[in-house]
Amino acid sequence: MIGCKSLNNTQKGTGIGVAGGAAAGAAVGELTGKNSVIGALIGAAVGGSAGYLIGRHMDKQAQELKEAIPDATVERVGEGINLTFNSGLLFKLNSSDLSEDARQELQKVAGILSKYEDTQILLEGHTDDTGSDKYNMKLSERRAEAVSSYLESQNLPSSRLKTKWYGEAQPKFPNDSEANREKNRRVELAIYANEEMKKDAEKGELK
Repeated sequence: MIGCKSLNNTQKGTGIGVAGGAAAGAAVGELTGKNSVIGALIGAAVGGSAGYLIGRHMDKQAQELKEAIPDATVERVGEGINLTFNSGLLFKLNSSDLSEDARQELQKVAGILSKYEDTQILLEGHTDDTGSDKYNMKLSERRAEAVSSYLESQNLPSSRLKTKWYGEAQPKFPNDSEANREKNRRVELAIYANEEMKKDAEKGELK
C-alpha cells in the first residue's frame, strides 16, 4: 500500500476505498473501539473516484472551520471531518450549561455547517474518570444534547444531527493528570457526506 505520509487528505479518502476488504474492516473495528467518531468517519467512506470528490469537498469545509474556531481541533479523517471541542471551551466543570463563549463558537460552526447542506453531523459527549460511571454517562449525554440543541436553534435541521455519549469509556489521553483529564472532557463532531452527496459524487457531479 502507498504510505499515508505521501498522500494529501483527499487522496487518503480515495485510498480507504481502494484498500477495501478485510483489512479495511479490521481498521474500522479497531478504531471504533478506540474512538467511535473516527470509526464512524471511516465506516462512512465510499472510496474510489467518488471518495476523492467527497474528500476534496470536505477539504474546503475543514479549512473554513479551522479558520473560524482556532481553539478547537479540526482534522480531516477519511472522507469526513473530526471536530473536537475540549469541554473547557464549552462547559464549566461538572456542568452541561453552555457558556456565552461556547455559544459564540457554536454560532460560527453552525454558520459554516449551514453552507454545506449535504452533510450529516454526529455529536458525541465524553468525560474524564472523575466521579462514578453512571454520573459521567449522564453528564456526557447532557453535554452532547446541549450542543445539538444549540446548533438546532441556529437553524440546523434536527434531521442532520445525531447524538451519542460514552461517559468516561473513550479517553483520548490517560486520566493521570489534570491537563489530560481536561482534554478527555470533550465534545466531538463527525461531519460526513449524506446520501445525496454520495450519489452526486458517484455520478461525478459533486462540485
